[in-house]
Amino acid sequence: MFQMSKHLQSARPLALFLAAAFVLSSCHGKRLTRANVNEITDGMSRKQVESILGPPTSVDSTNLLVTKKVTYNYQQGNETVTIVFFNDQVSSKESNLHD
Repeated sequence: MFQMSKHLQSARPLALFLAAAFVLSSCHGKRLTRANVNEITDGMSRKQVESILGPPTSVDSTNLLVTKKVTYNYQQGNETVTIVFFNDQVSSKESNLHD
């Protein structure tokens, strides 16, 4: 019994660290800002977009005859950003950001 509680005690700092990291990452601030969306330019890859805006709230993918269309949707409260990729490159973006 003593060794089990000792093991749990040694895991406690790790659990606290992971919890703190999660809270801090979620409080990092708004990722959807007009400035961030303005950084997104035609021809960027999905990976480049995600490095700026983070992972999308939802993804819609359609395989057309010779191209692949992927739509990233980001939602933050009432604000939304939609980024459309053709063949994994940004082709358009729309937003209703208020800032």
